[in-house]
Amino acid sequence: MNSRSQNFIVYFVLIVAIAAMIYIGLRQETPGQEVLTINQVAQDVKDGEVARIVIEEENHIRVVYSSGTENEKDAYKEQDATLVEQLKSLGVSEEQLSPENVVIEVKQPSLWTNLLGPTLIYILPLLLMVGVLWFVFRQAQGSNNAAMSFGKSRARMFSGEHPTVTFADVAGVEESKQELAEVVEFLKEPQKFIQLGARIPKGVLLVGPPGTGKTLLAKAVSGEAGVPFFSISGSEFVEMFVGVGASRVRDLFDQAKRHSPCIVFVDEIDAVGRQRGAGLGGSHDEREQTLNQMLVEMDGFDTDTNIIIIAATNRPDILDPALLRPGRFDRRVTLDRPDVKGREAILKVHVKGKPLEPEVDLSSLARGTPGFVGADLENLVNESAILAARRNKKSIGQVDMEDAIERVVMGPERKSRLISDEEKRIIAYHEAGHAVVANTLAEADPVQKVTIVGRGQAGGVTWFRPDEDRILMSRKKMLATLAYALGGRAAEEIVFDDITSGASNDIEQVTRMARAMVTRLGMSDEMGNVVYGQKEELIFLGREISEQRDYSEAVAEQIDREVRKIVDESYRLSKEMLRQYRTQLDLVAAKLLEVESITREEFEQLFPPPTPKKSGTPQLA
Repeated sequence: MNSRSQNFIVYFVLIVAIAAMIYIGLRQETPGQEVLTINQVAQDVKDGEVARIVIEEENHIRVVYSSGTENEKDAYKEQDATLVEQLKSLGVSEEQLSPENVVIEVKQPSLWTNLLGPTLIYILPLLLMVGVLWFVFRQAQGSNNAAMSFGKSRARMFSGEHPTVTFADVAGVEESKQELAEVVEFLKEPQKFIQLGARIPKGVLLVGPPGTGKTLLAKAVSGEAGVPFFSISGSEFVEMFVGVGASRVRDLFDQAKRHSPCIVFVDEIDAVGRQRGAGLGGSHDEREQTLNQMLVEMDGFDTDTNIIIIAATNRPDILDPALLRPGRFDRRVTLDRPDVKGREAILKVHVKGKPLEPEVDLSSLARGTPGFVGADLENLVNESAILAARRNKKSIGQVDMEDAIERVVMGPERKSRLISDEEKRIIAYHEAGHAVVANTLAEADPVQKVTIVGRGQAGGVTWFRPDEDRILMSRKKMLATLAYALGGRAAEEIVFDDITSGASNDIEQVTRMARAMVTRLGMSDEMGNVVYGQKEELIFLGREISEQRDYSEAVAEQIDREVRKIVDESYRLSKEMLRQYRTQLDLVAAKLLEVESITREEFEQLFPPPTPKKSGTPQLA
């Protein structure tokens, strides 16, 4: 019997019980009827007005008058006297009580009157109350936030019979898939490993930035192995009541053992696995008890249990060491941001089933999305499909993909914003300044697009597309980045002999990068290869809260001077390049005022890259 049928039966019983109580209550009342006394009945019999007397129950009579009206009376008995004896004692003669004058009818008591009536009157309210309480608690057990289900695991189980995600649906993490292929093989053929005395890892910790596909990869492992998959978030273990999380952990592992072999996936395990002793609640709070129970359960696995725990986190540094030791999470699989080949493979996965125009170049899109993770690329493809639909197109084109990249990174275009012609001219020269300086420096990335259409908080945008992914950034590359970041401010000063607030974000980024070069990266000849200042973090807060100054005030002044010198020299280089290529600066700005946006090809037609380009290294004094 399913839950819907059970609920129907409960509702039906409750309605019947309530109706019975109402009926019994109505029988006890005589609304609209005059209550008779025995003296009144005797007088009515003497006057010949009574045609019939019906003795219905032990203490209840119904009097039917000659006129057709009826009346009722309770408690007519006096001690053991019968009705006839009482009427005679009140002066009623036998002739007046003869059958010709008054018909006296005695009804035998029914089963309802003798047994069911009193039983229902006293027991039915109790049964009704018990039924209501049972129904409430029954409903509570089926709800997610009910008190009766606190100790039950909230893991969602997915059957492995019809997998929806396999390794073919995961791209860009080939090394991680190879690591997890052993887990799949163990789940399929455990005896192959057990016969050789091998012990498969009990736990696999997936580490990587958000959106890199940790959850997707865990589902793919379950789909490849064809086993049940339990999915739960670390935060679902913890409640305000101490002991609830530990109970849920026990219930989760009990369920997993019943469905062995299987996979238990705990997403965001840092919510419950944070290092003990770092919280504000002491050493006996709910989260730590939950973690203790999880550690015990993971230690209790036998070699033939065939349960593998897969957990995901982007903060492995705050996890408890006992959770990471061999025997619990034996293996750590790192999912990094995909490279250009990985991004192209991910795009191929997400464009399946979508109509693409022949000119769509996924490799070009992959090069134009450095730093994108799998979730970003999925969103990119979805946004491009939305843009194509809004443009009433039947297929997705390269232009839709390119526009979707800008939309994902900076937000939609703000074409409706009204700005004056003078401000528009300033923005055009500002963006042209970024592009021209970058085009003259050998270490700068190529210009991809320049636009004066605002996006987000920016009045205009200059996009750069690197030819290849980089893991390391050289000193010359960073100095070139500083130079073209200041190109907008330099263009304003050269053309308008004034500066605006439009370069505030550029200056902020330049200052941060220059200070990192001096204090963190050892890229200052004056300051040497020394790290200045130690960052402090609290595990409970999970983020940097301060920087400890382990240097003197004299060194601090020297750091400030060095940062200022790097920024000033980069600014001087920007102005030098813009003065040298002032004609190209005017051409690019004029084109932007005319069409608002220019592509890489249009930009290079206006300003072909000079040969040779100047080095981006300022001449630091």
